[in-house]
Amino acid sequence: MASLVSTQPTGAEHGGRGRLSPVTGALRQFDYWLTVYKRTWKGSIVTSFASPLFYVLAMGVLLGNYIHVSPERLDGATSYLAFIVPGLIAAQAMQTSVFETTYPVMGAIKWHKSFYAQLATPLETRDLANAFLLFTLFRVGSTCAVYFVVMAPFGVFATWWGPVLAWGVTMLVGMAFGTWTFALSATVTSEASFGLVFRLGLIPLFLFSGSFFPISNLGPVLETIAKVTPMWHGVNLTRMLCLDTVDWSTAAINAVVLLAVMVVGWYAALRSLARRLES
Repeated sequence: MASLVSTQPTGAEHGGRGRLSPVTGALRQFDYWLTVYKRTWKGSIVTSFASPLFYVLAMGVLLGNYIHVSPERLDGATSYLAFIVPGLIAAQAMQTSVFETTYPVMGAIKWHKSFYAQLATPLETRDLANAFLLFTLFRVGSTCAVYFVVMAPFGVFATWWGPVLAWGVTMLVGMAFGTWTFALSATVTSEASFGLVFRLGLIPLFLFSGSFFPISNLGPVLETIAKVTPMWHGVNLTRMLCLDTVDWSTAAINAVVLLAVMVVGWYAALRSLARRLES
């Protein structure tokens, strides 16, 4: 464990240069999380890559063979597989970011206390949060990239550039949820709180944000509620890009909502971790 803690020179060894810049501090600490991941990545193969891909094949390919409706009823998708793939990739971005910013954050604070050890270096709480969120972005990006590459041969993408832009959207979705989950994890004192996050937050958003069926099937009231959630904005924007059915005014609204949620969540994450570690 001692070898995993980022040990940077002390303030005196820095020659009195003072605080590290936000970029320098985040990049120095980011190396710690990469080192951890290099030693533990095999444990995430099933949950991050194998299971989600099997889920897409089961729902989109096998179940999709029994669903024959017009593209107008599937938001422009020519098949159920083409409809469900973008939604499930966006949902995977949300799930990956939430999983990465729950127990690992609490562990760094409560169990192995690596955050406290890292604060003994010139790093600040700002650097710890930024580095962790940067690593979360890496995890979301790599996981979703595998999705896009594996699903490309199935002919579910209308253009070559759509999945590229959609991949960027999935990382935006991941950070929109990851920042807020990080803020929560830095506040709570018991891991029991995460059960509520998964059951009352993650699962409903996963099921009723348009990933499996158009939200118009929910009825006027629930459809309006679904459109308020960041998850729907991520699913809708990802699907439009993958199917080449982009309404640019709607796409702009989707992107602005996700950016706003991410920026406010990032500020909340920094504040929450600072209050927790400095109290």
